[in-house]
Amino acid sequence: MDAIVKNFPLLDDTSGRPTQKEAEEAVRVLLRWAGDDPEREGLKDTPARVVKAYKELFGGYELAAEDVLGRTFEEVAGYDDMVLVKDIPFFSHCEHHMVPIIGKAHVAYMPNGRVLGLSKIARVVDIYARRLQTQETMTAQIAKAIDETLAPRGVAVMIEAEHMCMAMRGVQKQGSTTLTTTFTGSFQTDPAEQARFMTMLRGFK
Repeated sequence: MDAIVKNFPLLDDTSGRPTQKEAEEAVRVLLRWAGDDPEREGLKDTPARVVKAYKELFGGYELAAEDVLGRTFEEVAGYDDMVLVKDIPFFSHCEHHMVPIIGKAHVAYMPNGRVLGLSKIARVVDIYARRLQTQETMTAQIAKAIDETLAPRGVAVMIEAEHMCMAMRGVQKQGSTTLTTTFTGSFQTDPAEQARFMTMLRGFK
């Protein structure tokens, strides 16, 4: 079954986004709710620090993957085999509990006359990681962005991650890893290409 991918609109100044002052006050409320005093010395500057950190951690809302993927290269000397970038580290946040998801992404595509700069793939992973996410959605979003922008013969994405919502709370199972995959084009229709992707992924370090 194909994944349902939601593309959220980028926020702007007219979207009703709270001001920095309002965001800092929300942090103060949480500190009081947790049982601490936001006016004590160690916490006085915490609201401003948290808001600054959140702006960086959730910076993916300010960026569009299509802009990053816009520049491609056609001078590839006829190369048309798989391009695989593996072990792309990322940090994201679970949209259900707003706690970290820590993992790595592996992205491959089959060129169709054009290739991407390798850093572009890592940047696309980062854009989607720096939003509130589920791992399933993030996996599908990366594949969809590359598939629609580059129009390759196929895209394969695998994400391996540990979810702190499982490690720090709830069942508290540290070290468990979740794997998700999305395949398009030739990777979806040809099991041999899926197998080759997995072999290349596990076969070299």
